[in-house]
Amino acid sequence: MRTTKEMQREKRRQLDEKLAFSFPTNDLLEELASKCTKDPSPDNSFQYAFALSKSKNPAELRYSISMLDSLVKNGYQHQVDCMYGSATAYYLLGEYDKTRSTCEAILRNRPENDATAELHTASIAAKDEEDEKKATKIAVGGTVDVAAVGLALILGGRKR
Repeated sequence: MRTTKEMQREKRRQLDEKLAFSFPTNDLLEELASKCTKDPSPDNSFQYAFALSKSKNPAELRYSISMLDSLVKNGYQHQVDCMYGSATAYYLLGEYDKTRSTCEAILRNRPENDATAELHTASIAAKDEEDEKKATKIAVGGTVDVAAVGLALILGGRKR
């Protein structure tokens, strides 16, 4: 039987695989940007921002978050989709706490939203893995520091 952590990591792996195949092409982004410039309607802005929310480019991800958040603030009818796009962009930026809190806001109103639940689970697994790496780095660094102090004491003791 697999543990909860193992299942979360598997969900993360599956989501990462899906996202790897969903990066928008430059042609698509240019087409949507042009459409948005010619007719800056909320629907065109949403389409462009949502496509950007799956980009590989951090600047585009941040821009998509600002556009999607603006649509939500202005009462755009597809607010859950805007929030999901922002959560996806946060996830791709490695901002797992923001991903998690955005997903939780969606799930409070739409607990049946499977895509959001999957992103939520993946963000928890990603944050856990990030924390484990930090703890390992700190432990290794601490061990090296103790070894250096011990070596200094040994070498310092020989000089007397």
